[in-house]
Amino acid sequence: MRVLLVGVGTVGEAIARLSAEHDWCEFMVLADYDDARARTLADALGGAPRFPATGIDARDASAITELARAHNVDLVMNAVDPQLVMPIFTGALEADANYMDMAMSLSKPDSDLPFETPGVKLGDEQFAMAAEWESRGRLALVGMGMDPGLTDVFAAHAAKHAFDEIHEVHVRDGGDLEIPGFAFAPVFSIWTTIEECLNPPVVWEDGAWHTTQPFSASEAFPFPEGIGPVECVNVEHEEVLLVPRWLSPRRVTFKYALGADFIDKLKTIHALGMDRTDRVLVKGVEIAPRDVLAAITPDPISLGDSFRGRAVVGTWVLGLKDGKPRETFSYQMADAEDIWRRYRLQVVGWQTGLNPVVAMELLATGAWSGAGVLGPEAFDPDPYLALLDRDGIHHAMVDMEPGAHRPT
Repeated sequence: MRVLLVGVGTVGEAIARLSAEHDWCEFMVLADYDDARARTLADALGGAPRFPATGIDARDASAITELARAHNVDLVMNAVDPQLVMPIFTGALEADANYMDMAMSLSKPDSDLPFETPGVKLGDEQFAMAAEWESRGRLALVGMGMDPGLTDVFAAHAAKHAFDEIHEVHVRDGGDLEIPGFAFAPVFSIWTTIEECLNPPVVWEDGAWHTTQPFSASEAFPFPEGIGPVECVNVEHEEVLLVPRWLSPRRVTFKYALGADFIDKLKTIHALGMDRTDRVLVKGVEIAPRDVLAAITPDPISLGDSFRGRAVVGTWVLGLKDGKPRETFSYQMADAEDIWRRYRLQVVGWQTGLNPVVAMELLATGAWSGAGVLGPEAFDPDPYLALLDRDGIHHAMVDMEPGAHRPT
């Protein structure tokens, strides 16, 4: 497979390094707004002809199209902030290439009832173009990271093997991960952190999507691997928009273990207006407050050896099997120090980046195929989990006592 990788930051670097280990990756262009960073990574991977590097302005759809055509790529892999989804998405389509991302097009809250009714939902702009992708016979695989991504594969696997009826699907992201010595250090892009955490979270219930207040419905979820109960709160996330499109649950939620201190800091950022993206005049210079915040926040790619603890991401499914209530939690657990020792990659970057690499191999071998705008649930989960097993990547499913822990 010939790939154009757009973005070689925390996750993009992981994608490139992990792809380099596989024969299916015939050729991968490393493109980034910081062409020096792209060249450094390319050199580490052996450079041209297999890993050429170049600069790119991912805001420019025509630049994506031109680069994809110039290298005759099969797939455009989007590994940049979700604010740039649409130009990369449309640029790939114009180039007649397949496309993959790990976060979907951004939402816009309803102007009248933002905490009750969705406005523009995550992925709406992409799904609106599904017919065009399908008519061209091209695939846009959206939300194919860790979460969303593997969490959706877990949901599809549960539906296929563990349940006769699925009633609820709840993704829970937590663990005991920390970055000692930093007062405020998001584990991924500050842009993505703000979008996910300060936008109105979406819940699927009673056959429709609803919104609620950020950080609502606190719940102590009992994470496995000896971690135990951790407080999780509602956060806007793609699984809630993806799962109901292919499965038929009554309820879907996503909750993240942010921690009270981190939530307080995000609330302060919002109260001060530092999450604003409109430009303000500062001593004769126009600048967006969020760009200032990004500039002074530690770059997650630089913190790989600073992480301690474990990240656990999984999918809690409630339903019926053989007429009896059943609950399962399928999850992936990664230990930060172990991942750094083995891969020299930041744990969240590795955990996110491994999944598009698995999906690209399935597309390259024909195990997965399709056309249109599709989420991970649209594909057979078995070959995906088989590749995780082949590569020794931890994943597990545990049974939970039905009714012992009610999702809120």
